[in-house]
Amino acid sequence: MTEFPVPLPTLARYAVIVDVGYIYAAAGELLFNTSSRREFRVDADKLISALTRHVDSLIRGELLRVYWYDAARDRVPTIDQRVIAQMAWVKLRLGNLNARGQQKGVDAQIRADMEALARHRAITDAVLIAGDEDMVPAVEAAQAFGVRVHLWGVEPPFGTNQAERLVWEADTVEILDRPFLEPYFTRQPVPAEPPAAEVLAPPSVPSPAQLFGDRERTAPPHRPAPKPAAPRLGPDRERVEEAGEHVAHKWILTRGADNIRDLLPGPILPPVIDKELLVDAEKELGLSLRPYQEAREWLRDAFWARVRREFAGKYEP
Repeated sequence: MTEFPVPLPTLARYAVIVDVGYIYAAAGELLFNTSSRREFRVDADKLISALTRHVDSLIRGELLRVYWYDAARDRVPTIDQRVIAQMAWVKLRLGNLNARGQQKGVDAQIRADMEALARHRAITDAVLIAGDEDMVPAVEAAQAFGVRVHLWGVEPPFGTNQAERLVWEADTVEILDRPFLEPYFTRQPVPAEPPAAEVLAPPSVPSPAQLFGDRERTAPPHRPAPKPAAPRLGPDRERVEEAGEHVAHKWILTRGADNIRDLLPGPILPPVIDKELLVDAEKELGLSLRPYQEAREWLRDAFWARVRREFAGKYEP
């Protein structure tokens, strides 16, 4: 009888495919008993890193990339989505978010990408984090081209949060439990509804001076005049401040008030957003602010001043 040698194990090449609507809603239900994103915040970049580390511990091979499927109104990315899009080895895919907060087009994107990756033999394994039965055709198509599909889900607080048929079709199933998810989700307090008497009374909106008085009092009363004998170095402060306010105003109009409000209370901007502020301001000014640390601080201060004026009285400082 001829003996055949045992084949050497081959390294996998895998993609991580995440239905963000599913993982956020399921984790919100598990941790906070709510699926509304407005009621919690997610450290998405840290969550993505944790997911890739967990995959690496289970699958012996090489990560192709993480596909992050989310939705946004008119497909205009939010601040958080722009940060995610800048991450290495992460591909942001956006569907549309309708007026009722429902994702449209995400399932179709996932199916198309899984099938294309499998057909072109770009991967041997796919880690799919999803729960909708609409994912079954994507799983079947990938498997038809020889790809192993590993279905991951979020621990349900009760019952199940993944379609039974989707679980059947997967090659393996993994559950992300509460201890795994908790470090990356934080409860976001929702403002309480005011009593009826307060609703009927005319609103008392504090002025920007009242809200940000401490900040204004710490500012110098006036800008010292330059010494006559010294040459004027660097950009003009007034021009920099005007550019900072202009960029803030433009972002509120183009990126949406909700997205810009999410940056409050500040004063730290995510690095990606801070870089975009600098680039936009430099375009306005027609010069580089990179060599001038003080000018960049003027720019940020003016940006925050405009944002705070826009939302004065509309958030808790």
